[in-house]
Amino acid sequence: MASFDRKPAPFQKETTFSSYNQEQGKTYAAVRRNYDPGVYQAISDYHVATGGAFDRLLDVGCGPGIATLTLAPRFTHAVGIDPSDGMLANARLAGGVTSSSEPVRFERSSAEELGSNLHPPIADSSVDMITAATAAHWFDMTGFWPSAARVLKPGGTVAIWGGGPLALDPTIPNADAIDKAVEDFRTNDLAPYRTPGNDISHNRYRDLLLPWTLETPVADFAPSDFVRREWQPGEVFHSGPREIDLDTFEKMISTGSGVTRWRQDHPDLVGTEQDVIRRLRRTIEKLLHEAGVEEGQERLRGDSLGVLLLFKKKAS
Repeated sequence: MASFDRKPAPFQKETTFSSYNQEQGKTYAAVRRNYDPGVYQAISDYHVATGGAFDRLLDVGCGPGIATLTLAPRFTHAVGIDPSDGMLANARLAGGVTSSSEPVRFERSSAEELGSNLHPPIADSSVDMITAATAAHWFDMTGFWPSAARVLKPGGTVAIWGGGPLALDPTIPNADAIDKAVEDFRTNDLAPYRTPGNDISHNRYRDLLLPWTLETPVADFAPSDFVRREWQPGEVFHSGPREIDLDTFEKMISTGSGVTRWRQDHPDLVGTEQDVIRRLRRTIEKLLHEAGVEEGQERLRGDSLGVLLLFKKKAS
């Protein structure tokens, strides 16, 4: 158990993913990886050990439903909410049922509303677990935490997690230079397109507002029940292979919000050699070739340095 408080970053409303159409949501869902079973097990273990039940799940910022559909079979009822109609359309197409064979419900709502706008709304003190997978860095936490306290049952859990920076395997040829190229891409090429949310995610939620660090603290959550776990190099956070070719690498990072905003500003360069992602790829290829990797054999290998935050609503 731990407390990890830092000065919070300013909130800036997310407008990129929330405006995705169905085709953009489909592309996102096709390349974004699920999380390793060990991540979900860590969440369940905490929930069980602290007396949580498995009746109702609320997944916030659910996107195309990756985490919602993975967790739903453990619960009697499951709802995923997201502000993007395009993301929700893909989540609904994916289907999914709960442990009671009830279809998973996907609805449009924000992290701050937390289902209060739905018909029927998410009822007060009705939810056993609230989850947010690679999403909380887009929330206005001053609105989220009071809403979470409202809808959670006493003894309910909030689980927030996300993938941090990529730690390249040091055995990759020219690994240090490639790592620097990726960091230069983030801090220089994408600098005008980064938002506070991007930095909160990259910093592994160290700057995320916690219930007791709000200007008006939410007393329903106790710091003594807070757990923070960071994944280290060599530990598995995302499912799928550790090693990928550069075609896959290009597709995966193309779904980042900063890249999306860059491409919106440079539509004539998308897919050309001047595309911001293509330039990064060519730099990586050059560095691998200089280290003796043959053309057509360029691959990257590494681990996402993910983080998991766990909170418990007081039982009384």
